[in-house]
Amino acid sequence: MVTLPSDTFQCGNSEQAQKLARLIVNDKNQARPQMHCNPTLVAIAEQKAKDMAEEGLVSHFLNGSPNTRLRNAGLTLPSYYGDAMSNQVEALAGGYQTAKKVWHALKSSFSHKQHLLGEIPFYAEQNEIGVAFFKDYKTPHVEYWAIYITKLSGDAQQTPFSEVPDKGLGIVTENGEIAPMQ
Repeated sequence: MVTLPSDTFQCGNSEQAQKLARLIVNDKNQARPQMHCNPTLVAIAEQKAKDMAEEGLVSHFLNGSPNTRLRNAGLTLPSYYGDAMSNQVEALAGGYQTAKKVWHALKSSFSHKQHLLGEIPFYAEQNEIGVAFFKDYKTPHVEYWAIYITKLSGDAQQTPFSEVPDKGLGIVTENGEIAPMQ
């Protein structure tokens, strides 16, 4: 665990990903007092970024839901996290060249900001993070970013919530936030 803020926090598959992780954990509005870089989340984020590039799109639901992706990798999420089509753990973006630019875009998205800064109690208890960046000039967005922040079920006491937020299908691309069609 790293007590925040921390200029030495390194969490990501690349220098760009590590810069984004530091922007997230050191943001003046970060509600979490501590965060832990989880190597498994970094590996999952890296694979997700590569999958998006391979498919040429930014989507939460490539090869299953975000929550299912973590569970399939052997991580144990709290039982009150959703399963199929649920997302309490993943933030994605495409088409941003730098960590600073993608962080600005993510903070401009209501649901991403709530999640990444831990603005509500449900998200504030999530203290495991993994960040990845992948670049491929032959793809539509060129740059692909994947961030996972979650709580693992073995972490301290299980907190039941009357309402469990779901980040839904919205993504952030170089053209701004794209909300899913209703």
